Amino acid sequence: MSEAESEFDGEKPAGPLRPGWTTGACAAAAARAAFTALATGTFPDPVSISLPRGERPAFALARHRLVEGGAAIASVIKDAGDDPDVTHGAEVTATLRALPAGSGIRFAAGPGVGTITRAGLPLPPGEPAINPVPRQIITTALGEVSTETGFPADVEVEISIPGGEEMARHTLNGRLGILGGLSILGTTGIVVPYSCSAWIHSIHRGIDVAVAAGLTHIAGATGRTSEEAVAAHHRLADIALIDMGDFVGGMLKYLRRHPVARVTIAGGVGKITKLAQGLLDLHSRRGSVDLPALAAIAREAGGDGALAAAIAGANNAAEAFAIAERADIALAEAVARKAQAVAMGVVEGAGIDIELLVYDRQGRLLGAAPFRGE
Repeated sequence: MSEAESEFDGEKPAGPLRPGWTTGACAAAAARAAFTALATGTFPDPVSISLPRGERPAFALARHRLVEGGAAIASVIKDAGDDPDVTHGAEVTATLRALPAGSGIRFAAGPGVGTITRAGLPLPPGEPAINPVPRQIITTALGEVSTETGFPADVEVEISIPGGEEMARHTLNGRLGILGGLSILGTTGIVVPYSCSAWIHSIHRGIDVAVAAGLTHIAGATGRTSEEAVAAHHRLADIALIDMGDFVGGMLKYLRRHPVARVTIAGGVGKITKLAQGLLDLHSRRGSVDLPALAAIAREAGGDGALAAAIAGANNAAEAFAIAERADIALAEAVARKAQAVAMGVVEGAGIDIELLVYDRQGRLLGAAPFRGE
């Protein structure tokens, strides 16, 4: 998963993968082209920008035009490389309008770009969802042009993405309080395929928003079924729900620095079993369920040798838990307790109490390790 906190269900393909450009980099390239046209009457094509780590890529323009009244419009088609990115192929447009001398650079959200409505994000409510690093890349690009041409960088920079509001429905922006469209993201300007950096970014921002709202209980879920189940179980509002996916370690490590008093971790049998076995990245490529180890837990929970052998030879975790349930062995509770111990070890000393809930594929609660304070 990448730009704009989009949902990601796929497997990383084999072989070398092509990197791409963030919406922030594309916005900066379009803004530089438009500003150059304001200053000189000509649009550079391709247009180059400087990125935070020193790279200087060039971007072809998709369209451009000067508008009467002191405005220029330029756009770039986003190329996310081989990343499964909801904004791949989107047209990132910059409209620049001259402002009175001394105004500096002002940012605005055009159609398809969201506006921040909740505290806890990197920018205050009311600001366009153009993140700080993309703003700095844009500011640097306009400053270079201003130095080269002597044209003052007193402009409004409006970024828009046609269709961005519909694309945002496939992201977590609404839950974070970013309404009306996408976020302009990126910390390096480069999209690393399958790095899932934007998903982890959204986990962090979700925690920030919850903390800023004064919440004392949040829930991280591995998937949609467990999220819906834990929300109903605790009657939690959307703002308290963290779509952590496989990144339980990323969530817990951030919580260690930004604590919330009570954290529920909810997930299916396979994911929570892997957490119980010490894995903090629950994706299948990081490791599979250790069925012999799961059989040993079943023995600890009261199962006999025959049950342990059946679990060790099961096709998958779901079948193993079904075998234990038929034998009236509380395997899910035993796994929940071990997963709770692993999670508590990550946040030790942060004053966080953790609850573990294990669900089946239908959202039925199989077992729990309650908050230790209860």
